[in-house]
Amino acid sequence: MDSIFAKRMDALGTETAFEVLAKAKALEKKGRDIVHLEIGEPDFDTPKNIKEAAVKALHAGYTHYVPAAGIPELREAIAEHISKTRDIDVDPEEVVVTPGAKPIMFFSILALANPGDEILNPNPGFPIYESVINFVGAQQIPIPLKEEKNFRFDPEDVQDKIMKAVAEAIADRDDVFVISDEVYSKILYEGQHESIASLPGMKERTIVLEGFSKTYAMTGWRLGYGVMRKDLAQKITQLMVNSNSCTCAFTQMAGIEALQGPQDESEKMVAEFKKRRDVIVPGLNEIPGITCKKPLGAFYVFPNITGTGTNCRDLSDYLLNKAGVAVLPGTAFGKHGDGYLRLSFANSVQNLNKALDRISEALEKR
Repeated sequence: MDSIFAKRMDALGTETAFEVLAKAKALEKKGRDIVHLEIGEPDFDTPKNIKEAAVKALHAGYTHYVPAAGIPELREAIAEHISKTRDIDVDPEEVVVTPGAKPIMFFSILALANPGDEILNPNPGFPIYESVINFVGAQQIPIPLKEEKNFRFDPEDVQDKIMKAVAEAIADRDDVFVISDEVYSKILYEGQHESIASLPGMKERTIVLEGFSKTYAMTGWRLGYGVMRKDLAQKITQLMVNSNSCTCAFTQMAGIEALQGPQDESEKMVAEFKKRRDVIVPGLNEIPGITCKKPLGAFYVFPNITGTGTNCRDLSDYLLNKAGVAVLPGTAFGKHGDGYLRLSFANSVQNLNKALDRISEALEKR
């Protein structure tokens, strides 16, 4: 019997982190102690001032429909924030607020890519990009992120001096856009964030994808946004109307407080993540068969496990079921992730040390 589902659904992928999380939770229900290093979310609470802003908004009546592109006050706050932090002039009409940042990547590809169009995407990379590219029938062109290049674009794979080269290469092209995923722009341990949108001629060709989930530990609030030229913003707003109607009203008011209120709690969180990075990286490098580069931002490590003699999917299953450590295989992020694991260090130092001990012991027994 033919499938009852539309054929396009066959092209849609998933996010393995949630699948592994479900398996880990099932083991916990059976009494197993699991160290969670699979899911990518801060283990901190949302700052108190942000929560209070949401409660205040609820009592003030922000419980109804609002404009599909976002509450004007939040769009203004975002425009001001991006203008200041990226050194570009942003108009509120160039901002679209969405329930989380994922809709921006989904809607942007849906609005711009026709079947057969080529889309370059980093590999390994966030799996939803590849999923959506396949879903719309476009052709993905994976750009390998190599360990020897610290998982950055290899100039030979694209062009010399990547950001400037891309800007120069498409400067006279109206039909080429760059989605610049900047959701970790504030979670940096070295250097400073740079956006391709800040380069000459790139603002009109860049979709800045940002959100509140990581910086302000607001993953469950579902609040994100995109910054793009006005004509595209109108198309993304149409997709919002046809899918979500609007983003939660009182959540948006909390977003204003997040951007304009005190930043000390977020800064403390980033400082703690740095401490954890400096625990897990040397710890992994001490385990025979594993080597690990030090990340400069976010809260993930991507250790090379080829020295263990086990493929990444089998090893991730083994560590979950035998060692009680939930991690992700590198191939969850693309074929060029083969030979690696992805671990989130958004967990306590105590639990990170427990995980390191368990991984080491499990590999000794294997």
